[in-house]
Amino acid sequence: MQNPLVRKLDRYIHLSETDRHCLAEAVSPVRMVAARTDIIHEGDDPRAVNVILDGWACRYRQFANGRRQIVALLLPGDPCDPHVFLLDVMDHAIGAITPVALGQISGGALQTLTARSAGLDIAFHREALATAAVQREWTVSLGSRTGIERLAHLFCELHARLAAVGLADDTTCPMPITQNDLGDAMGQTSVHINRTLQELRGLGLITLRSRRLTIHDPAALARLGHFDPTYLHLTAEAGSAAARRA
Repeated sequence: MQNPLVRKLDRYIHLSETDRHCLAEAVSPVRMVAARTDIIHEGDDPRAVNVILDGWACRYRQFANGRRQIVALLLPGDPCDPHVFLLDVMDHAIGAITPVALGQISGGALQTLTARSAGLDIAFHREALATAAVQREWTVSLGSRTGIERLAHLFCELHARLAAVGLADDTTCPMPITQNDLGDAMGQTSVHINRTLQELRGLGLITLRSRRLTIHDPAALARLGHFDPTYLHLTAEAGSAAARRA
């Protein structure tokens, strides 16, 4: 299968074969990370860009009393911030939700890649802007969407992001996160999440079974969650962004 980072960035701008090859070569497989293990800790020195090659991870902050807030879900193809190596210390932790195959790009290698290729430079900038847009949408969810709207929106977003890297079909996608994870991401208790899932099932909108999500009526779920995929800034197909700029 094509490197998921290459596949993702190709949805922002059509990459040349040379760009795809150079990017894939720059991502060095580092290690397998066990589920529920930190990939990088708050306070660590972020000397390289971590890339999720397989599995799911999350950005989170945790208080001394154990309370945790998940602020982002990281999927295959996601660089854990392409400019993080410019910082002195990590201001949050990244943890594996499932077993994760982790790759890395050194800061120097990434700077060399983007200096040599305008296409890769644009792609990484678009990725960073899209990540910021996702963060804004999560803030909107926490501030303005109801509980059921938040979950509907999150399911629509995750399905769209997984589809962009070839890991979802029209109505189904992996969903290996627990109700506790969903609660930590949505600012709700696991009991509330359980009730909301039951409500979504009762409406005939979803089935969540064996770590897979099936969306029975994607349009209705999107309406419920006020989901508009524009903020993901993904092109309809690889190359269309380049065609618009031509």
